[in-house]
Amino acid sequence: MIRLLLVDDHAVVRTGLRMLLNAQEDMEVVGEASDGDEALEKARLFHPDVVLMDLSMPFGSGLEATRRITADLPEVKVLVLTMHDDEGYLKKALENGASGYVVKSAADAELITAIRAVVRGGVVIDPGVARELVRDWRKSAGPGGAAQPSAEMGGVRRTALSPRESEVLRMIALGHTLPEIAQKLGLSVKTVETHKAHLMEKLGLRSRSDLVRYAIKNGLVKPEG
Repeated sequence: MIRLLLVDDHAVVRTGLRMLLNAQEDMEVVGEASDGDEALEKARLFHPDVVLMDLSMPFGSGLEATRRITADLPEVKVLVLTMHDDEGYLKKALENGASGYVVKSAADAELITAIRAVVRGGVVIDPGVARELVRDWRKSAGPGGAAQPSAEMGGVRRTALSPRESEVLRMIALGHTLPEIAQKLGLSVKTVETHKAHLMEKLGLRSRSDLVRYAIKNGLVKPEG
């Protein structure tokens, strides 16, 4: 069973989510919270697999709660579920440790799929917000060009990557799981895991979300993605 914690300041939203998720054979809502501070308290109490996190709440923001939960409980995945459909919030969510970003206007099936994906280790980005990232990528790349890596990575090291490492990093950023990457590249899962470990060591990163953020900042997510 996938154990879920719901965080939203609107009780009617939590009720609807609880009914939807408990109706799934592999999901169970184990707790609810109405603000960021309570979310951290309940996460420590219940140790859920996934926290569905709203961002805009009156007491304790969802971004800060995401940062604290992922720092204190690294095994817990945070999937942001928000009304904000812009890339600024997406980037902040990833920077604070979120494993996914879904807009509340998404279909029920999309949310269910996103939850299962982050439990498997994937990173999920709402298609509408991803399109905004692609537009920015095209603007920064210029006509027929490639986006230029930023000189400053906020404390993250920049170093040369092999073509295979770059491809693995790009596919991680697009939300593919390690078994999916292995299948697409004709490699063993163990080899893909080794590439991921080398990437994190080379770049001085600690989590999959860090890898996604690095790929976005350096233009490795191609327009066709």
